[in-house]
Order: sequence, then C-alpha cells, then structure tokens
Amino acid sequence: MTIRVLLADDQALLRSAFRVLVDSEPDMEVVGEASDGAEAVRLTKEQQADVVLMDIRMPGTDGLAATRMISADPDLADVRVVILTTFEVDDYVVQSLRAGASGFLGKGSEPEELLTAIRIAAGGQALLSPAATTGLISRFLAQQDPDDAGDRDPARGERLASLTGREREVLVLVAGGHSNDEIAERLEVSPLTVKTHVNRAMAKLGARDRAQLVVTAYESGLVRPRVE
Repeated sequence: MTIRVLLADDQALLRSAFRVLVDSEPDMEVVGEASDGAEAVRLTKEQQADVVLMDIRMPGTDGLAATRMISADPDLADVRVVILTTFEVDDYVVQSLRAGASGFLGKGSEPEELLTAIRIAAGGQALLSPAATTGLISRFLAQQDPDDAGDRDPARGERLASLTGREREVLVLVAGGHSNDEIAERLEVSPLTVKTHVNRAMAKLGARDRAQLVVTAYESGLVRPRVE
C-alpha cells in the first residue's frame, strides 16, 4: 500500500526538497502541496492524503488551525498530521498535539528520520519515540498550575473514570514513554493484550493515537509532570 503524503509549508524550496525525498521511496508518494493551512485542509480532502507534513507558522490559516480542522472532520478520521517545527520545545507543538496531531519532527532532522516518521504516523503510532513527546509535554505542563490541570474539560474526568484499573495502569506507562513490548514485559502479559488495552483506552478517551493518550494523561492529572 502506498502512503499518500501532503506537504504543507509556505516555503516552496523546502516543499520541493521534501517532494524529491518522499517520491524517491517505493512505498510513498506526494499527492499535493499547500502553502497555507486552508489549502492544506482542502487538498487533504481532495487528494485523500494519509499523512500531512504540516508547518506550524504559515500565513493566513496556520498549521495549528488546520490541524484542528482536519482532526475535527469525521471524513478525515484516518488522516495523520505530522507537525514540522524549527523548535523542539515549543508550546505551539503541544497545542498541535492537543488539536489532534500525531506528533512532531524538527525540520533539521535527517532524511531517514523524516521517512521513518511518515511510516510510523501512517501506521497509527505516535511520531518519534513516546519518550520524546512525553518530555515535551511534561516540560510544558510543568509551567501550568497543576490544580487546574483537569478543569479545562469537565468531561475528561468522566471519560477517565470509565477506564478499567488495567487500562489506567497501561495509560500511565504509555505516558511514561514505554512501548507496548516494554509494557507487556513489565505487566507480564502479551504485547497483543497491551495493544488491546491501549486501543480501548483511546476509544474511551476519544484519542486518535498514542500522542493523544500522553496529552490526556498529563492534562487529567493522572500523571504529574516532573519539574527539573
């Protein structure tokens, strides 16, 4: 199956470089290019993209707003957004994860990292290592008032309460940056069992992927960020 990739960046030269790289792979192809968020949303629908490489800072509709629109559209439920950023620690990245992005990648990453990220996102996994995403969210939320962490969305507490004890345990481990295999070893169960718990937790919490589980775990107060 060929992964259909959409490029959204206001720099034409950068889009051209990404197109050459992506189109050189036998299992993926660029199906469109957008210079702003509104165009990215439109082309995502028209070209039936699987993965959108989305720049945050674009004129007009920015990448954050575009990510929200894609994530909120039921017809685009299977689309994965990968945020491209110049800054690894950036509150906009966290906002993008909250808006439904599958993860983030620095624009200075190696070509092989970008290609691997596209494949990971297309497979429904959190982009890059869960530990990297966890670290960013932890540092950002450490600056917030922990007493207000669960107050922004009253329904979040109700959804969290719907989890079984084992699902909550798995959620904490996911937020800690552990892979399914690592969680399986720690809990002495099979990786398939862990995957089932993760999928059920995502369904109950309305999360698109693991990145959203990490955000929910921290924002709900189930996991507290460490201040270093």
